[in-house]
Amino acid sequence: MKNTNRSILHKDGVSYILPFILVTSCFALWGFANDITNPMVKAFSKIFRMSVTDGALVQVAFYGGYFAMAFPAAMFIRKYSYKAGILLGLGLYALGALLFFPAKMTGDYYPFLLAYFILTCGLSFLETSANPYILSMGTEETATRRLNLAQSFNPMGSLLGMYVAMNFIQARLNPMDTVERSQLSPAEFEVLKESDLSVLIAPYLIIGLVILAMLFVIRAVKMPKNGDKNHNIDFIPTLKRIFKIPHYREGVIAQFFYVGAQIMCWTFVIQYGTRLFMSQGMEEKAAEVLSQEYKVSSINSIYPLVSDSRTL
Repeated sequence: MKNTNRSILHKDGVSYILPFILVTSCFALWGFANDITNPMVKAFSKIFRMSVTDGALVQVAFYGGYFAMAFPAAMFIRKYSYKAGILLGLGLYALGALLFFPAKMTGDYYPFLLAYFILTCGLSFLETSANPYILSMGTEETATRRLNLAQSFNPMGSLLGMYVAMNFIQARLNPMDTVERSQLSPAEFEVLKESDLSVLIAPYLIIGLVILAMLFVIRAVKMPKNGDKNHNIDFIPTLKRIFKIPHYREGVIAQFFYVGAQIMCWTFVIQYGTRLFMSQGMEEKAAEVLSQEYKVSSINSIYPLVSDSRTL
């Protein structure tokens, strides 16, 4: 049994324990980014006195980065390496997070959308690189076990993201509800907006610095030089070839609608819960926090089921 366990992270006499730990930490980092973002639709709507539709542009920008960079990321990794893809992903992730500061200085909503887009371009590189990199860090027979182990850290990051959003952003925003904010004078509104944006950007700036530290650590550590040995990039022929495969084509369509439904539910269930609790006499801020707590509890129940299904 001992030799079997060791073989998960060993190949040809080489240990991949440290590279595995570093790359696995990236799974938690993108889980954090995903789940700190969902409550921000409501937060931005309140801070900028916008409609829910305008606030939902946060998710459009967020997942637009995934859409725009997934295939270019794969091409980049093919030309260079998994490690290069991870480093570029971390760099874009950190840049997007740190851009929250200049976005806050503008006092406008749309620079935040650009920051989210850049951030998720980085996440796209990270996810596209990290999954196959983990698979390559050992024997082919134990590849699935390695990937399952690494993926188990993703929900930890997700739960941390929800916790930070709930306790360090939502709970610290000014308790004025939407109606009270609409009655403020322009000068009062600007002061309040400045204060709330300072609260909102703080976790992003911190995670940006953490990501930079991770980037330098991974850059300094000797990592396995795994990657596609064929560095030729045939963009159009590759697209034509894979879209001729029925299962691939149908899988892409199914995944598109699945992610859309998932994000709509996770984003707007918080707002639905908030309105439901407010209709029962609860103040808006308390209703938001309670709704987020219910979401965290539901995710705690769902993730073990998802993890179990992945091991089948």
